[in-house]
Amino acid sequence: MGPLRRGPRLTLVGALLIWSATHAWAGSALAVRHLVNAAIGIVLALALVAVDVRWLRAVAPWLYLGGLAGLALVLTPLGQTVNGSRSWLFLPGGFSLQPAELAKIALVIGLAMILAEGRDPYRPPGWREVLLAWVLAAVPVGLIMLQPDLGSALVLGVLTIGVVAASGASGRWTLVALGGTVAAVVAAVRVPLLDPYQVDRLLAFRDPSLDPQGIGYQTRQVRLAIGSGGWSGTGLGEGPQTQGGFIPFQHTDFVFSVAGEELGLLGCLGLLVLLGFLVLRALVVGLRSQDPFGRLVAVGVACWFAFQTFQNVGMNLGLMPVTGLPLPYLSYGGSSMLACWLALGLLACAQQRTDPRGGLVRRVRT
Repeated sequence: MGPLRRGPRLTLVGALLIWSATHAWAGSALAVRHLVNAAIGIVLALALVAVDVRWLRAVAPWLYLGGLAGLALVLTPLGQTVNGSRSWLFLPGGFSLQPAELAKIALVIGLAMILAEGRDPYRPPGWREVLLAWVLAAVPVGLIMLQPDLGSALVLGVLTIGVVAASGASGRWTLVALGGTVAAVVAAVRVPLLDPYQVDRLLAFRDPSLDPQGIGYQTRQVRLAIGSGGWSGTGLGEGPQTQGGFIPFQHTDFVFSVAGEELGLLGCLGLLVLLGFLVLRALVVGLRSQDPFGRLVAVGVACWFAFQTFQNVGMNLGLMPVTGLPLPYLSYGGSSMLACWLALGLLACAQQRTDPRGGLVRRVRT
């Protein structure tokens, strides 16, 4: 249950930041909806805690295929385009679902199954298992790039590299994977597979003047907001940039700028410590787990959270190009919130370890 204790704190802070960024035009509606999404996620995470890790391994192929089915569905007429990316399914009751977020869960479980099952736990995976793992990752990455959604594709690529490396596979596979990821990003820009607005985002990272009215303007406003917060910030609901509505999509992609302006450097550091603690906790679960499947699940979640946090904070600070990735637990978004809480549920489930004959021994204390 240890990993589940930090999520609520981040979620509550996220609700406050979302309220500050949106209350002038949406009242408390989005903040309340953020908390409702979190409540649903917590229920699902608690359900995973009660699941035997052996059952999770058994259903891994079906979970992976379910993730692929969702990604394929958005490419049909049922899929909806939002902000230039065909990534969404609209559900009854005004809800929406982004299958790319849930595909992260499916891939973490699928990779752990391929690289941990059916072999001696003390023998590193051979080239066949590693190749199959990369094929397993390439299918959802390809479907996501057809939307296109570069940010989510990068998350899947990074977590795959982390899981393969943690499986004990030869280091040359990791180097090949890193080279392939870089080549794929370059190819996606030059083909071009990305939409023009996404290419503009990447080019504006190098030179904001190339898109002065679009992403260049947005990133300048974000950095101005963060820089004006100082050490302690202007106070919640008191940031001139945030309350003036100068930053589009501030409650989603750029919620970190709300913290920078209104909570200051100290508040931002506190959030980064909490997010870093989740990553560290996931790695501790992986290190202490005697079950290879649970260890690789924990490493996959750690790589996912670490890269997504780095990318989101980096694009807020102007250190990374804008890719539209949300900040875990803090950004507004139902699909992201559900996926993050399911990830914590996976960590709690992965704390169960088994003996070599498959019998449950005990839950690892963290």
